[in-house]
Amino acid sequence: QVQLVESGGGLVQAGGSLRLSCAASGRTFSSTAMGWFRQAPGKEREFVAAINWNGDTDYHNSVKGRFTISRNYVGSTWYLQMNSLKPEDTAVYYCAAAAFWSERMSTSEGGYDYWGQGTQVTVSS
Repeated sequence: QVQLVESGGGLVQAGGSLRLSCAASGRTFSSTAMGWFRQAPGKEREFVAAINWNGDTDYHNSVKGRFTISRNYVGSTWYLQMNSLKPEDTAVYYCAAAAFWSERMSTSEGGYDYWGQGTQVTVSS
């Protein structure tokens, strides 16, 4: 059984940093895409960042230059380094992974097959 578990969320002041981690068990994802999504209160879940099997990355415009996605070589853990955090970054953050190889990574929820339960990130002003 595949499980994804996020960690690293918490409360931080605006301008601060957090590093989220996602640990996979049951399989690894070295040849597929991994991503991060978030859902703020009253809003739909949205794409944040993704990294593909070849190291290519993609980011939502609102986090470009502030967030960095990375992964370990075997594809069992991936990270989201979040710097210069803003109150509007407050949300529950979910990690996700695709089951199968694809030349291009997806920025939509439908492109991912496995999901974590989420970790709360709260940025105070």
